[in-house]
Amino acid sequence: MTKITAIIPTLNEEIHISNAIKSVSFADEIIVIDSFSKDNTVALAEKHNVKIIKRKFDDFSSQKNFAIDQAKYPWIYILDTDERVTPEVENEILEAVKNPKDFVGFNVRRTFFFCGSKINYGGCQRDKVIRLFLKEYCKYSGVVHERIVANGKVGFFKNKIDHYSYKSYDHYISKMNHYGQLRAQQFFEEGRTVNLFHILIKPPARFFIHYIVRLGFLDGFPGFVFAKTQAYGVLTKYIKLWLLNRKLK
Repeated sequence: MTKITAIIPTLNEEIHISNAIKSVSFADEIIVIDSFSKDNTVALAEKHNVKIIKRKFDDFSSQKNFAIDQAKYPWIYILDTDERVTPEVENEILEAVKNPKDFVGFNVRRTFFFCGSKINYGGCQRDKVIRLFLKEYCKYSGVVHERIVANGKVGFFKNKIDHYSYKSYDHYISKMNHYGQLRAQQFFEEGRTVNLFHILIKPPARFFIHYIVRLGFLDGFPGFVFAKTQAYGVLTKYIKLWLLNRKLK
């Protein structure tokens, strides 16, 4: 009951994969589930003692749940390739699986880095995710912003992992476009439509929330850019939905 399977989902993550694998070297098993990367992600992963599974991507929850079902061990640690487990969190993980105190999962907070700058505000101060959990009691739900549904108590780690979410501004926009397409497809299948409120009001409102309400201005110019790109993500999602409704791409 104290053994851990670490799972790393990948798609074209050659810049991150080696350090991601090293970050969970404490695990008893490491699974890399790859969505048929076109770069050197798999070749680099094969240099390490990991199990590689290739599976066509449908949505984030299905991808992760599939990998969880292949895991040998009861405890699962999910690592996005742009995250790094700090030594302090590693110690908390190992202690938690030895003495879980009736918890079936644990939230961890993240220190967010955006284009080389540490972002302390703009909503990042509230960032937390369930990363360690017992597979018997926890599964992923949701198409784009997937989350763990836990059948039991969930605790918190005291320390934070590092989250290098975006390699560059172009990489950030690429991810925003990818997420926007997935969410637009979900909305399209639900029969949603687009009006001027979605285009003219929602993006500026998202900027206001991140930059003013969540104190993004305290991060200086990086905070401004971060808030602006969050607004862009909202705009592109509804443009893509509008195109889908018009049977365009």
